[in-house]
Amino acid sequence: MVPPSLWIYRTAMAVSLPVVAPYLLLADRRRGKRRPPLAQRLGRKLPPIPAGGVWVQAVSVGEVAVARPLLAELRRRHPGLPLVLSATTATGLAMASGVQLADVTLPFPVDLPGPVRRLMDAARPKLVVLVETELWPELLAACGSRGIPVALVNARVSDKSFRGYRAVRALLRTLLAPVTVALAQDEQSAHRLAAMGVPAERIRTAGNVKFDASPPGSPSKVTEELRQAAGARRVLVAGSTMPGEDEQVLDAVSQLAGETRPFLLLAPRHPERAPQVMQLAAERGFSVTRRTLLSDAVGGADVVVLDTVGELAGLYQLADVAFIGGSLVPTGGHNPIEPARFAVPVLTGPHVRNFAAVYRSFVDAGAARVVHSGNELAQALTRWLAAPAEARAAGEAGHQLLAANAGATARIADALERFLA
Repeated sequence: MVPPSLWIYRTAMAVSLPVVAPYLLLADRRRGKRRPPLAQRLGRKLPPIPAGGVWVQAVSVGEVAVARPLLAELRRRHPGLPLVLSATTATGLAMASGVQLADVTLPFPVDLPGPVRRLMDAARPKLVVLVETELWPELLAACGSRGIPVALVNARVSDKSFRGYRAVRALLRTLLAPVTVALAQDEQSAHRLAAMGVPAERIRTAGNVKFDASPPGSPSKVTEELRQAAGARRVLVAGSTMPGEDEQVLDAVSQLAGETRPFLLLAPRHPERAPQVMQLAAERGFSVTRRTLLSDAVGGADVVVLDTVGELAGLYQLADVAFIGGSLVPTGGHNPIEPARFAVPVLTGPHVRNFAAVYRSFVDAGAARVVHSGNELAQALTRWLAAPAEARAAGEAGHQLLAANAGATARIADALERFLA
């Protein structure tokens, strides 16, 4: 029997999709943004999928980065186990396609009965793993009706998400019934999952997989080209920046003079924004090029805009200082762990609700500093670029923090073993 909460969700989807879908298509076309193939999102034209395996769903780039070490651990423990990896966004799917540990990568289906049913029929998984807090009612209902266990892994519930979930917790309780085990990043997320309706006996705190991932590599040709472009200059990598933030980073760098002015690798969160970001740099008098045209740049560059997917994490190895975007504007921040893998000190804005616990530990350890404006960013850059020993000490503190918090991947894999026998 379909619970009332699922009927409410289906009604809301039926009403909203015809209105929202055309708007999203127009907005995507205007921004040059791509989405995964619609046919596959509807559960059609699917590639061959080995049955009886583990289906791991990761929304976008950050979640795919979490899935990678978990897939590696599952592959090590169960070499013949089929592994399926899906992603929701085009950038996430592009990164997922590069993960050699999965047997199949495909777009996550639109959360409607038909698409979900068709993909479930094709995959017939023995376990569905949802990275972080992926709560799709149709998928959960399908797993519940088919008796397929569902595991939330690396689960976190931000302040903003919790306020929204709490407002509909009476409806959530039934929808969350198919969740078999929830492995939270921290105690706060564990308590919030219980308050949302996940039975407390199904919740465990396992830690954050992002602390485990080893430093990613990057193509040697790209790394060497960027080193040559930087020359003797110190390097600032500004990663995952959002609209309204690129200007502040560029203005901060323009305030620095002489030897303290760094070479800037500027990586917008959405690579399709590269032309606009390049224009902002040119308007401020910087010599600018994009990463994919770097080899053709004449006379070097002051700023290189990263217009590719999946390279940023490895390119933090070039940085003397990293600024993590999505934090000077109120979008919730992004992961500071990636630069810490290379012992790079981190600067961030105050808006980090999506990674609040991680940033607290980084700030407390002296591995990160919070700035509240472009001017403060310029001041912090001046200090660390002029005092490399102090910056290296901050970076090393972050690196040690990762080692102290390692082990979540193995704990999660241990918890999933009972479903894989």
